[in-house]
Amino acid sequence: MDNQASVPNTGSDQGQNLNQILQQVAEHKGCGTSSEGGKASCGSSTAPEDMDPAVWEKVKNHPCYSEEAHHHYARMHVAVAPACNIQCNYCNRKYDCANESRPGVVSEKLTPEQASRKVLAVASTIPQMTVLGIAGPGDPLANPEKTFKTFDLIFNAAPDIKLCLSTNGLSLPDHVETIKKYNVDHVTITINMVDPEVGQHIYPWIYWNHKRVTGIEAARILHERQMLGLEMLTAAGILCKVNSVMIPGINDKHLVEVNKAVKSRGAFLHNIMPLISAPEHGTVFGLNGQRGPTAQELKALQDSCEGEMNMMRHCRQCRADAVGLLGEDRSSEFSTEKVMEMDIQYDAEGRKAYQEKVEVERQATVLAKQAEMTDLEAEFSDLKVLIAVATKGHGRVNEHFGHAQEFQIYELSTKGSKFVGHRRVDLYCQGGYGEEDTLPTVIRAINDCVAVFVAKIGGCPKDSLKAAGIDPVDKYAHEFIEQSAVKYFKEYLTKVKSGEIVHAERGDADIRQGAYIAA
Repeated sequence: MDNQASVPNTGSDQGQNLNQILQQVAEHKGCGTSSEGGKASCGSSTAPEDMDPAVWEKVKNHPCYSEEAHHHYARMHVAVAPACNIQCNYCNRKYDCANESRPGVVSEKLTPEQASRKVLAVASTIPQMTVLGIAGPGDPLANPEKTFKTFDLIFNAAPDIKLCLSTNGLSLPDHVETIKKYNVDHVTITINMVDPEVGQHIYPWIYWNHKRVTGIEAARILHERQMLGLEMLTAAGILCKVNSVMIPGINDKHLVEVNKAVKSRGAFLHNIMPLISAPEHGTVFGLNGQRGPTAQELKALQDSCEGEMNMMRHCRQCRADAVGLLGEDRSSEFSTEKVMEMDIQYDAEGRKAYQEKVEVERQATVLAKQAEMTDLEAEFSDLKVLIAVATKGHGRVNEHFGHAQEFQIYELSTKGSKFVGHRRVDLYCQGGYGEEDTLPTVIRAINDCVAVFVAKIGGCPKDSLKAAGIDPVDKYAHEFIEQSAVKYFKEYLTKVKSGEIVHAERGDADIRQGAYIAA
């Protein structure tokens, strides 16, 4: 990344103002505070008015807890927790698997010592990596010794890295004090039901008090332990994210009640994810034909819950050994064999300096969007459209259409642009040539979008997209996503008003679950 964040072309006055603000940010080395309004800020932007400054410090550079941060900061998971104490009908843990991208899958299991060395290696190589999570491949709290030994090693060796864990919640109440001891500020609980009648169709059994419990009794125990654990964490000031898997016909309508229940118990964020149920994954739901939701079904449920609490829409349902920005996986660069051969020089000050430059870049993306919003705010229209964006991260349109393994989806309206999800796809371009059999599946994944923003695109896919009613847009290559999106929407509104184009509702789109991460 360049030392100087690039400044968008927003007109001479606005551009000059942006330069001045960026210079102020740089002079403060990415961090400034202000007592105005009783709020403190650090980095790219001030905390939301309704957010405590202490909470903002925890989430501002956490890619899972902040949608804005996920464009700029990386995370990693270490696979030190193989055992699990419940069985979910959507889960099948796979070891030594390099192809599938979904929770519970890892290429290799690690000891705490191996995990600690890997974390230092990744943090030294990827200075914007700010978060270490333990999410499996089983349940971290069903493997407490390995989990907390790993946290102990990282807590002492790299105190600047945020610590997270993800759990099903069954053992959570027993470990809240230990979680506090190691300054684990972020805990994710997977909660798919608050009614055991629903839960019995999701969980065939749990392992509780040294015995296997099945049916509705298993779901009742799990529910009670999840609610108790959530209440204990929020009382302790630990941020809680709740993950819920949307399973059509089983808990899809019920998740509205889950949303209300977790909000009332202090959850910070709710992440409603689509079911992954491909038969080749070997899960119960995959083998019995249980379908996952469509894109419209998922968005409608997320929208219905959004008024109740913060919704996470940028989750990638990561592997238990994922490394890098959300949406990418660099774990193959850090196998145990490779890590053991690396000369690791952990430079905390260098990491801090690099992240300060990331904050300058992040500030530029925010200000660019704000500058573009000025004219749009005067518009009066209830029109909303979706666009897809091919990006490698950093908040820019910087990926070739044929190289994209996912597209980020934004909703555009007179309120601006809002990130609403992502769509995984198989690579269209492989070995320098387009895979014509793949192109229809890519189009179906973004079929609800009026346009796709790309850094570059070939003639054949461009023609196919146009034939499908999707506008291939490459004129914003390497520019900021949200600024470009607002600019595009202004032009779209103008064309609709003039009659140049007739706006029509788009059809539904496929959620490509379990798309492979390897070409």
